[in-house]
Formats: sequence, C-alpha cells, structure tokens
Amino acid sequence: MKIRNNILKYYLKNCIFINGTAYAGKSTMCKMLAKKYDLILCGENYGLDRLLQIITPEEQPNLSYFKTMKDWQEFINRTPDEYLAWIMGNSREAADFEIAELIRLSGDKRTIVDTNIPLEILKQLADYNQVAIMLSPQSLSVDMFFERDDEEKLFLLSQIKQAADPEKTLQNFRDCLAKFNSQEIYDEWLNSGFFTIVRNDAETDTRLETVDALARHFGL
Repeated sequence: MKIRNNILKYYLKNCIFINGTAYAGKSTMCKMLAKKYDLILCGENYGLDRLLQIITPEEQPNLSYFKTMKDWQEFINRTPDEYLAWIMGNSREAADFEIAELIRLSGDKRTIVDTNIPLEILKQLADYNQVAIMLSPQSLSVDMFFERDDEEKLFLLSQIKQAADPEKTLQNFRDCLAKFNSQEIYDEWLNSGFFTIVRNDAETDTRLETVDALARHFGL
C-alpha cells in the first residue's frame, strides 16, 4: 500500500520540523517554542517505546540492530562507513513511524517536531515554512560528544574503556562520528533549500534570538 504524498502532506499540515546536525540546539529550540507558543512537543526520540514494540528485524533491520548485534564491542568497533549506513538506515526506517505517529498526534493543533526524517522526504511532505535546519561545526559534533553527562554517552564510554585497545576504539568511534558529520553531509544540509540557522560556537548564548528567528519563519 502506498499513500500519496499530497494526502500525507495534508495530514501533516499542522507539523513544523527542526532537523540538522548534533549540538546545533534543535532540542532546546523545540522545547522553548513549544512552551512559548503552546505547541504539542515531539522531542528527541518521541514515541520510542511504541516504535520498539512495532519494529522487526525483517522490516526494520537498522532500527532492530541493538536486538541483533553480537555485543556492544561490535557496535563501537564498526567502520565509519558501516556506522554512516546504519545512521542513514535508521532515519529512513523511522520516517514511516514518525509520519504515522505525527498524523495521530497533530490533529488540529500545531506540533513541533525534533525530527530525523531525511531531507528528501521532508521536501515531499512539508512546505518551506514548516521546516528549519540547524547546523553546528563538525568540531562540536565530534569533540563534544562525550562531554554531555548523559547515561547513553557514559555507557558508550564505559564500553570503549573495556575494549582490547581503548585508545584505538575511541579514535575509531570518533572517526564514525566524523563520517556522519562530514563536510559533504554538512553541505547537503546547508544547500537543502530550507531555512537554515548555523551555530558557530558553543559559548555565546543565542537562544532568545534563535527562538525569535524560528518563530518568524514558522509564522508563530
């Protein structure tokens, strides 16, 4: 079964999307805009528990990777090309779920989405004023990855320390992050044709100015 794009676009008309690179402020902006303008918030990994109940290795091999992998050492020692293919595969497979979930959630109320839906799909399902791209330099995405004190990153770091060669494994994982945050992929975001905001450093607090710029763009 295939649902035509014009039908999906109609049912997603109340959704506004923020996508882009890590450490660009996407999650923060979604939360601030949702609070300020009384929007439904679909934050990072929204609906993950439901998604995990639905996926199967046959239909969603990338999303099911954590069920099928040998162990965490396999995960952290994949090549950069393998890591990139997995990340891209996750985005494509999750897009089906995101679209279905957003149709269910958005209804008649505007909804802001911290999304990973690929650019080529967003271009088919959303208008210019429904999408914003937020970007940060590769140095932020790679060098600051383990500086966030959250459980996921602390767990990965603990697994890297258990590797046969922790320094080599850490460098390999950084190479994986760099591959996903390469200049080529950055340029795809930058030249997507969507409204774009670039975060050039992590020191200056530009949250209020960015919220205002996004609100104007989205027509809030």
